Amino acid sequence: MSSASTAAPTLLTTPQPAQKIRRGTAAYLRTAWAMFYGGFATFVTLYCMQPLMPALSQEFGITPAAASMSVSASTGALALALIPISALADRIGRRPIMCASLFITALLTLAGAFTHDYAHLILIRALLGISIAGLPAVAMAYLAEEIDADSLGLSMGLYIAGNAMGGMCGRLLAAGLTEWMPWREAIMVVGALSFVLAVLFWRNLPPSRHFHPVTHSPRQMIAAARSHLTDAGLPWLFVVSFLLMGCFVSLYNYVGFRLVAPPFNLGPAQLGLVFTLYVVGMGSSTWGGRLSDRIGRRNVLWMMVAIMLVGMLLTLAANLAVMVIGIGLATFGFFGAHSTASSWVGRRALHTKAMASALYLFAYYLGSSVLGTTTGLAWHAGGWTGVVVLLSVGLLLALAVSLRLRRLPPLPQSGNPAH
Repeated sequence: MSSASTAAPTLLTTPQPAQKIRRGTAAYLRTAWAMFYGGFATFVTLYCMQPLMPALSQEFGITPAAASMSVSASTGALALALIPISALADRIGRRPIMCASLFITALLTLAGAFTHDYAHLILIRALLGISIAGLPAVAMAYLAEEIDADSLGLSMGLYIAGNAMGGMCGRLLAAGLTEWMPWREAIMVVGALSFVLAVLFWRNLPPSRHFHPVTHSPRQMIAAARSHLTDAGLPWLFVVSFLLMGCFVSLYNYVGFRLVAPPFNLGPAQLGLVFTLYVVGMGSSTWGGRLSDRIGRRNVLWMMVAIMLVGMLLTLAANLAVMVIGIGLATFGFFGAHSTASSWVGRRALHTKAMASALYLFAYYLGSSVLGTTTGLAWHAGGWTGVVVLLSVGLLLALAVSLRLRRLPPLPQSGNPAH
């Protein structure tokens, strides 16, 4: 018998595409922690100035609306940088952009602590907004590419939980530390913390396995944006993001001015404790993500917006306990709605997901910048009542859009109305 007849047959196989990361695996855990660190670092630096607005107003002799520019300059610059950075990420990769973003942001936060001119501080905060854009512009696209669809809602919720924790701790640190040191030294502590978190993010985030480089010409970018803006659902999700973020940031921008005044008369540390309500947001973002995976995003979004509206109205009370409950409900509704809407964008965008995420976040941070400053006019005209009236109108519009999205046809490939 010839050797040819006894040789084992040779099987020709084709390489199998890498499987996406599923819940319960070590890679999923590393990704979740990395995104938590990244979200935490982003928001601890972005919003650490918010509880310092009364102190900035007093030190620099500026109005509350002008003091709000310490936040709005960052969010406005962030909004403008999102689309260019998302295009760059499509070309060179998600992970390098996110890592560079976090390290540069930490350095700019430290630089802001050394300025003694308010105009220079605003310039640094605007540059910080551009550097921050590297994470939110790419994070949702990275998760949508690398995480299995059935695990996406929870992973997005965990990322947003990191955002909530960072936002809370940035405010708490800045407010609490100013009881013991000047606000500039408090900002230095925040900058050092964000640098440590950048290192942890870099060490834990798995490399992209489903990223394919794409070079976009301006014409292609316009075409990609147009395709998302002509979708039956995505533009309405962008409107919701503008309204929700604008109302939420405005609530926290100006609630400090209300709480340090009679009849509450809270000090900096007491005011900082109000921001512990962000823990509620952490819970609602993960819970909302799970609930969206189970019963559908269209059935969760409008409920979360309604909860936020009820909470906003409760802040009209002159009783501190009732007001805190209202802020807590508004926080719960906001993070639940944001988790739901952002994961919906990731599922609904069938191509150029980074562009879809960038458009969503452009509207999100534009709302923060525009409404965050405009609400200062409502404060000047009608105090806290004027603020609540304006923001309640915004939330009523968001609720109307959310109810409209319930009638959105499902994606052609899924047939599932949850999508």
